[in-house]
Amino acid sequence: MDKLLIYGGGPLDGEIRISGAKNAVLPILAATLLADGPMRILNVPHLHDVTTTMELLGRMGVSLTVDERLGIETDTRGIHTLRAAYELVKTMRASILVLGPLLARFGEAEVSLPGGCAIGSRPVNIHVEGLRAMGADIEVEGGYIKARAKRLRGARLVLDVVTVTGTENLMMAAALAEGRTIIENAAREPEVVDLAGCLSCMGARIEGAGTDTIVIEGVERLTGCEYEVLPDRIETGTFLVAGAITGGRVRVKKTRAALVDSVLQKLRACGAEIKVGDDWIELDMHGERPRAVDLRTAPYPAFPTDMQAQFTALDAVAVGTGSITETVFENRFMHVQELQRMGADIRVNGNTAVIHGVPRLTGAPVMATDLRASASLILAGLVAKGETIVDRIYHIDRGYECIEEKLAQIGGRIRRVVG
Repeated sequence: MDKLLIYGGGPLDGEIRISGAKNAVLPILAATLLADGPMRILNVPHLHDVTTTMELLGRMGVSLTVDERLGIETDTRGIHTLRAAYELVKTMRASILVLGPLLARFGEAEVSLPGGCAIGSRPVNIHVEGLRAMGADIEVEGGYIKARAKRLRGARLVLDVVTVTGTENLMMAAALAEGRTIIENAAREPEVVDLAGCLSCMGARIEGAGTDTIVIEGVERLTGCEYEVLPDRIETGTFLVAGAITGGRVRVKKTRAALVDSVLQKLRACGAEIKVGDDWIELDMHGERPRAVDLRTAPYPAFPTDMQAQFTALDAVAVGTGSITETVFENRFMHVQELQRMGADIRVNGNTAVIHGVPRLTGAPVMATDLRASASLILAGLVAKGETIVDRIYHIDRGYECIEEKLAQIGGRIRRVVG
């Protein structure tokens, strides 16, 4: 099993190109099931979750062509099965996103209940109840969601909680439903907006994406198109924190500052000088140790839960004491125990971690427990004295494209080892 070997060193300095957004490309790939012709998706990152999604679509009969420069081309005209099997779905929660498109276009779907990172309860009842309100007959048995509908009907859907995948699944289903669907308490994340942009490119009629009320007028058919995925805001934030935690200077390019407003605010609070351009962001710590920051996670546009672990690592070596409150997932402090092995002074009480910054962490063998926890351990290793070995890095490969290569090109002493 691969591991990452990291030697803590000096400040990072250089440029990194940001990849396409994992959390945007997965629903967009699912949305290709709605198209009655070929589609081309550009700016697709090389990630394990993307490979899993492609395998899932391929088993259904979708034709997929990959080109390093031109992205992924899909063609759904050969679909022969409407089932998403457990052995693939169990590894990636986003697999649930094929439910809405399959049901809307083909009138039936059989999708395994999903898996993914062990960061807390993420029930699919909102997906199921929303589709039932649109006229679907759904049963959950044997670990599978089995759904049928002659044609979905538009409905007013008030989501009990803000859910990104729930909003996306119902929006895709509504695109081919009969009549108008109104989704209230919808997720506002940029990835939801990107999916709406792709669906609109395919011929869908959608208004309000990016607000808490999305209105979809169903159409008879959707066609293929070419669409470019937006930059990954979590990768953007992670590499900026890498610059901050090491007291360095990092410029990230092919990204958008507007996607990470809340993250940039906290980085400025920790002492970073931030400059932005049309498609780049530069962070410079001028060799200084960061100052501790307080933060509270919440749905977009507030501070993202997917950046919480990275800032936990930052606070661990900052000047002063910071508190981090997690409100989105109830089990997302599993990285704390591993950071403590490296000498971090962290106390967790309920959903809040209080972190007393220490001058230096010490390298140690640590184990990744989920995708973003993996990133926090890598960041800690970059500033720890001595050698850090991060195990179970298959988590990191789910969401970061060649993270060790990108960090190495700006001065990080990091490499992948086997066994």
